[in-house]
Amino acid sequence: MIEIIGPLAHTAANRGVGAGVGIGDAQKPAPLQKQLIERLQQAILGGRLPAGSLLPSSRLLSAEMGVSRNTVVIAYEHLAAVGYVVADKKGTRVSPLSSRAARGEPPPRSAPPKVAYAARVGQFTATRTHVDAALPLTPGTPALDRFPLAAWRRALERSMERALPLALGYGTPAGEPALRDAIAAHLRMARGVRCEGSQVVITEGAQEALNLCVRLFTNPGDVAWIEDPGYRGAKAAFNQGDLTTVPMPVDVEGMSVRSGAWRAHPPKLIYTSPAHQYPTGAVLSVARRLELIAEARRCGAWLIEDDYDGEFRYAGEPIASMQGLVDDAPVLYVGSFSKTMFPAPRIGFVVLPQAIAAHVEVALYEMLRGGHRLEQLALAHFMESGEFGRHLGRMRRLYRERQQALREALSEHFASSEILGGDCGMHLTLRMPPGIDDQALIQRAFAKGLSPRALSGFALEPHAGTNGLVIGYGNTSAEELAPAVRTLSELAAGMEKPRRRRA
Repeated sequence: MIEIIGPLAHTAANRGVGAGVGIGDAQKPAPLQKQLIERLQQAILGGRLPAGSLLPSSRLLSAEMGVSRNTVVIAYEHLAAVGYVVADKKGTRVSPLSSRAARGEPPPRSAPPKVAYAARVGQFTATRTHVDAALPLTPGTPALDRFPLAAWRRALERSMERALPLALGYGTPAGEPALRDAIAAHLRMARGVRCEGSQVVITEGAQEALNLCVRLFTNPGDVAWIEDPGYRGAKAAFNQGDLTTVPMPVDVEGMSVRSGAWRAHPPKLIYTSPAHQYPTGAVLSVARRLELIAEARRCGAWLIEDDYDGEFRYAGEPIASMQGLVDDAPVLYVGSFSKTMFPAPRIGFVVLPQAIAAHVEVALYEMLRGGHRLEQLALAHFMESGEFGRHLGRMRRLYRERQQALREALSEHFASSEILGGDCGMHLTLRMPPGIDDQALIQRAFAKGLSPRALSGFALEPHAGTNGLVIGYGNTSAEELAPAVRTLSELAAGMEKPRRRRA
């Protein structure tokens, strides 16, 4: 048998403990029992011990391998429990397995089987990397170094003191009631959302909120409208739901529904970011909001209102939500704390209409699992204590200063390019001339330690108007912005095609 399975490696200090070749750590070998089990399994699966082979008795094998008989007995019992061998009065024999090698037959020579992926897998394209979120000019990254960690630590400690050990178990699928109530109170006051805590469903970030909207309100093949250029996460959610995505162009008044689209492509879902369109920064006009609501009601569609950074407006009054514009609007209001606080907790939410929230309660209970309870309870206290509001106030002042610095730098170094973005959010968009490839430009910028995004990467139907840069300032100090923009300008100048002289 030792010729078939090979010798077991013993430790020098204790002959009762050892390690097989390639098993475990060289300084701390695996137990002999584990080695013997793995060697026998490999010999059976590899065909060296074909089906029907009679294994030596435990006494003979223990003597041959230099281990205790008890070690062999335990190994045989384990192999019998999982079906590798069969033990009876005649001894221990190898079980008949489906593997050709295990039956002692030579493996057939053939090409490896082709993996059949779901069609939706091919619809995704790489648009981001894990390491670039901390680099200067990254859109969507807040000022992480300005978050009040001491206050957040106190909120976490308070939740642990008051909620443990109950908070270690599963929570309510829709989220902790205290957080749902706190979010509803904040949205009513700050964003004009008409809601109660019972309408708020806590999710794993805004992306899960979008996925949840797709699962609750659509079937495969349904039509969904999306802003173009627009948020890639919405497109990903629609792809996951096997929806037919129809792009709608964006102009200075936000989403512009194509003539005849309501009849030609009646939607089930319409994704929009009305307070600050991503990435162009356009504000959806009241006239278009009312038209969207009226037409959605008429055809039985739902509007997803993504209020991803509506808290940050630096001129005039905050722009109220579309959800609160009229009574019983067919709007699913989505938000998260990734921009207002930091992304790591992965806490988002969707506000469902009152009647819908009650109707889908059973479905939510089956589809979701409550979690992150300590973080949710800490966030509820963070909001109720006023720390969240004070943090928002500080960030509005900080981002206003940084946006102004970015505008000045762009005006100086990209004087002939159009700046989009409005007086809110954490990014500005720069429309580039057609002679500069924005995808190539961001690759060069990344090599210089900068991480803006290519505007064309947000477009479902790229054209000359979607060539540009989406430049974040949330995570970049005002002092860093001018040198960073100067670097972008130098990179762009090196790419611009020279104009032909007239004859």
